[in-house]
Amino acid sequence: MLAAHALVDGRDSPALRELAGLPRRSDETEIRELYVQALDELGIPLPDEETAGRRLLVSLAVGLANAELSPKEVVDQLSMTVAARTPEETQFLSIAADYSEWMSADELPGWENGLRTAAHSLTVSTELGSGIGKHACQTRATMTRIDSRSAGLCSP
Repeated sequence: MLAAHALVDGRDSPALRELAGLPRRSDETEIRELYVQALDELGIPLPDEETAGRRLLVSLAVGLANAELSPKEVVDQLSMTVAARTPEETQFLSIAADYSEWMSADELPGWENGLRTAAHSLTVSTELGSGIGKHACQTRATMTRIDSRSAGLCSP
């Protein structure tokens, strides 16, 4: 789905078109190979793992700040292996890590508000999120499962 949105956004390459046409339950190896090939054809460098993780962190914050993702969706998609390099990234990760399915109904709104506040702070403090929009936030979970370095299609 991310590949289809990239096409709609004006990016085009043979591998990207092929990737966009694959069924949802396609072989992950085939998807990953086409993904890397599409990035190469588009002249988008495959980010290193740290940069990709930080872009994922920012894109989740953007999705939350824009009300495209719920706090629970952010936590479900966030890998705690992401390295924070700024105080805003650290705060966002720290609050996200505090989530527990055993939070009481009284605790949950405070946690959600704290995560939204941290997401807003992160989105206004970084340039890593440029080019991350609604389409990317809607399909991020699928691509993240395929390759943790999927943030490449979101970069300008």
